[in-house]
Amino acid sequence: MNETAKAFATLINIVNTLMGENGCPWDKAQTRETLKPYLVEESYEVLEALDEGNPEKIQDELGDLLYQILFHAKLSELNKEFGIRDVIQTLSEKMVRRHPHIFDQGKLDTPEQVVHQWEEIKKKEKNNRHRESVLDGVPRHLPSLLRAQKLQKKAAKHGFDWDKIEDVFAKLDEEIAEFKEAVLSGKEADVEGELGDILFVLVNVARFKKIDAEEALRATNAKFVRRFRHIEREVAKTGRELKDTPLDELEKHWQDAKKL
Repeated sequence: MNETAKAFATLINIVNTLMGENGCPWDKAQTRETLKPYLVEESYEVLEALDEGNPEKIQDELGDLLYQILFHAKLSELNKEFGIRDVIQTLSEKMVRRHPHIFDQGKLDTPEQVVHQWEEIKKKEKNNRHRESVLDGVPRHLPSLLRAQKLQKKAAKHGFDWDKIEDVFAKLDEEIAEFKEAVLSGKEADVEGELGDILFVLVNVARFKKIDAEEALRATNAKFVRRFRHIEREVAKTGRELKDTPLDELEKHWQDAKKL
């Protein structure tokens, strides 16, 4: 057994101990439902570590995410459904099945060819045969921007798409006009829907430009936090609170932060 296999076996034994008869009361009380928030949280912490580019933090957060996978597998094992060995075996079989150009025969030269083959193979797999729509494979719990982009990409692959980005811009102008009309006319019931339409079209713009809308907004959020913290530090030097600082002074600090 190599060192990686030994380390993995040790981790599995730790999970078994924690979930065993004399294990941790908190671990043993968890269910699939109670663990859902932790799975999401750990996934986002991995993303944050990747953004920071800190290898040590990436290693740590990937470990936390791996533990969630082992935790769910152990719960399923206790329910006599499947265990971590089944998860690994199923994944291995899937990767080989979806890469016939590597493990079987044939040769693909471009990433686009690989993606097309991957999608065709997925359609034939047992878990996907019952789908009534090409959109059924897009998870409902994805962040909204990411889900919008995947829904649009799926539809576009089947011919439901604009021909050029100018058409998308025209649609964006139309949706903005409808949003303004809803706001100015006081039709509050329509405002939320019209705003959603604008965001959806903006995601289409991102897709046309091959930009990940979710990543773009995450980067902008991080930029806002960085600049706002600069404002907080500058205001703190004056001994005042943010709310007591004139707006023009806050704007000056904001402009200064943009230069950093």
